Amino acid sequence: MHKRKFLAAALAVAVLGSPLSAAFAQADYPSRPVKIVVPFPPGGTSDIMGRAIAEELTRQLKQPFVVENKAGAGGAIGSEQVAKATPDGYTLLLSGIGSNAVIHGFAAPKPNYDSMRDLVHISQLAAGPNVLVANPSFPAKTFKEFIAYAKANPGKVDYGQVTASSGHLTTEYLKQVAGLQMVGIAYKGGAPAVTDILAGQIPLMFTNQDAVLPHVKAGKLRALAVTSPQRNPLYPDVPTVAESGYPEFAAVSWTGLSAPKGTPREIVDKLEAAMVKAFNEPAARQKLEANGFVVVASRSADYTRFVQEEINRWAKVIQTAGIKPE
Repeated sequence: MHKRKFLAAALAVAVLGSPLSAAFAQADYPSRPVKIVVPFPPGGTSDIMGRAIAEELTRQLKQPFVVENKAGAGGAIGSEQVAKATPDGYTLLLSGIGSNAVIHGFAAPKPNYDSMRDLVHISQLAAGPNVLVANPSFPAKTFKEFIAYAKANPGKVDYGQVTASSGHLTTEYLKQVAGLQMVGIAYKGGAPAVTDILAGQIPLMFTNQDAVLPHVKAGKLRALAVTSPQRNPLYPDVPTVAESGYPEFAAVSWTGLSAPKGTPREIVDKLEAAMVKAFNEPAARQKLEANGFVVVASRSADYTRFVQEEINRWAKVIQTAGIKPE
């Protein structure tokens, strides 16, 4: 009798430690709260997007998805934390340009991870243009006047930049195509940079269009141009950079959901399906579209391909600018 009990107990231990038990755990996923690391400070667009994902996945998968802000090194600190986390689906990353496309060229010190090698990309959430905004005291009142002013004052025009953000890259891109010499003032996140523009501490910056819309509407900031190929419905009277003399110019900010490499395929598939379902529902889509974003809600394979394309694209801008990790 005792022998039978011993064998039964041994069998139970073997099953619990087997691939079969792992399959049961994956089928039950998530069985506890899930952390989404946003690698930028609270209050900016990345934070808003991370919380939108957390809200929808909580609703879809019936477990709390909780945002943790881990800012620093242009998104590399929080991203590296996720890349090195246990690949069990309980630590995820709000990924984007700051954590993927520019890590090899901007972050300092150089991050100890590679977004294509160490992360699995689950779904792209959305994309949206940047807008060039200026304090009302800035002498240039239009984008063309800004270009003329910057060219007439080389090295004397400051601008805000969130290191490795889409706004930072957009500025470097414009400096290259327009032949501008300006001075970047680094910030850890978009929210503190916008605060300084409002206070007149810095004159202008490219930033996410949703982050500054209330200030533009209130007359506290002036929008000079948007970076989308066509005008943005939130800024119908603001010209694109393309129509203002640089017809090939286009740049967008984008965000999505990623996980540590090695996360079980079943969990990745479940998260992908939840993202696609959630952000194809009218309420969730309209909430983002009302803020000027194009909802993508892509499949994992499509997002993975897109991230690689963005890395390749922005690497050229970084190399031309001569920016290297310290």
